[in-house]
Amino acid sequence: MITDDNQLILQAQKGSMEAFEKLVYKYDRHVLNIAHSFRNNEDDAKDIYQEVFMRVYKGLQNFRFRSEFSTWLYRITTNVCITFQTRKKRHSHDSIDREIGFDESDSAKMSDMIAGDSSTDEDIFRSELAAQINTALDKLPPQQKMAFTLKYYDGYKIKEIAEMMNCAEGTIKRYLFTATNKMKFDLKNLIEK
Repeated sequence: MITDDNQLILQAQKGSMEAFEKLVYKYDRHVLNIAHSFRNNEDDAKDIYQEVFMRVYKGLQNFRFRSEFSTWLYRITTNVCITFQTRKKRHSHDSIDREIGFDESDSAKMSDMIAGDSSTDEDIFRSELAAQINTALDKLPPQQKMAFTLKYYDGYKIKEIAEMMNCAEGTIKRYLFTATNKMKFDLKNLIEK
């Protein structure tokens, strides 16, 4: 059975810019969301987005339908994000209300793990807290960071992340377990307050 994506790909491979633009339009939000959650910087996300679709455009001729187009596209997206991370060492996630943990039984909101009283300086506290969380996230190796952000910021399932990152589910579980432990260790001073 030929899907709409497959028809668009075949047309784009024959040179139809309209078909390629339809593919971009169909997936651009997903790519931008992944890029933004990985970098949490609009300019960086746009740079990643542009790089992804340039690579898709250049590589579309070699697409052989061995996987779903979306899987292939998300692999490119995760690879570009990881490459971007190694080139740019800055990261600025600032949400403390994202759930973290290895699995559902071990997950908790970061804000629930942080004991603290409200104060008149709450904005300053949140800003300092965000900076510490950003620093901890930035210390993660790119593959762990990608798995962590896809799981806990974008809500993808382990199986989906494994397909996107082109590795085994066990590898993703190990990345998540290690990343979560590193985050807990790096943020333990916040948790103990």
